[in-house]
Amino acid sequence: MDQLPIIDISPLYSDNQNAWPAVAAQIDQACREWGFFYIKGHPIPAQRIDALLDHAQRFFARPAQEKLQIDITQTRHHRGYGAIATEQLDPDKPSDLKETFDMGLHLPANHPEVLAEKPLRGPNRHPAQAGWETLMEQHYLDMQALAQTLLRAMTIALGIERDFFDSRFNEPVSVLRMIHYPPRHTASSAEQQGAGAHTDYGCITLLYQDSAGGLQVKNVNGEWIDAPPIDGTFVVNLGDMMARWSNDRYRSTPHRVNSPLGVDRYSMPFFAEPHPDTRIECLPGCQDAQHPAKYPTTTCAEFLLSRFADTYAYRREQEAV
Repeated sequence: MDQLPIIDISPLYSDNQNAWPAVAAQIDQACREWGFFYIKGHPIPAQRIDALLDHAQRFFARPAQEKLQIDITQTRHHRGYGAIATEQLDPDKPSDLKETFDMGLHLPANHPEVLAEKPLRGPNRHPAQAGWETLMEQHYLDMQALAQTLLRAMTIALGIERDFFDSRFNEPVSVLRMIHYPPRHTASSAEQQGAGAHTDYGCITLLYQDSAGGLQVKNVNGEWIDAPPIDGTFVVNLGDMMARWSNDRYRSTPHRVNSPLGVDRYSMPFFAEPHPDTRIECLPGCQDAQHPAKYPTTTCAEFLLSRFADTYAYRREQEAV
């Protein structure tokens, strides 16, 4: 248990539907044993990743006052720039040594859910950087499609309708995030990590990480193992929402990022989450007399907001007003 599985998902993009069950079985095993795996054979081109990385490096190199023009703490729908130490993923450690940019599904100001002031709903807030908005909006859509392809494969093992997740990901609250981790010597203390130990909140995460390394995953023996960068892959992991949906058949696994020595690290996670009103309740095939449902029914929005309040001080302050 010292190496995450690597799964070739290219058969999911072939015309041969008979190839799906073998890939689905590999994904199912990885979700049960690890909650983490790599995928290769996906349709996101290397040129896209290079362009995104170039934009991220240029954006995060800007002066703080320029980045703070889209300060995430000044919004109610969690879009824009998060300064270093805005986030605290491990409550027992100092706030994280990273800065971020978050975007979601762009909903215009006149959208009914925006007018109703529904949480996590609204327009994206992009920096004034030539080419950024077009690139990011397209990548968001492509990553959403990739995530739903993986979820479609999971339905085979979970024994649910092939369109179960597709029907629940209409106008999703998925998030595309860019992260910059400064070198470790810039930390405020020896205890400050790039990202403290945590489990992800939502359904499924797809992560691009650059060559700097630093991601670690806790295996079933409670040991931290490295999840090193592998060219042409995404790291995929499950979040707490999927664990609830599957009655813990699928694992939501703790992970962390140790800031690298002497270099900057960049990563781009995509957090795939359903429509905010989606009911999160135990799937029929994941419960029986010996394994009753462990968790009460909730909604996507209720669950995510409860986790946000634990992580972001500014969210707690907003809710207290």
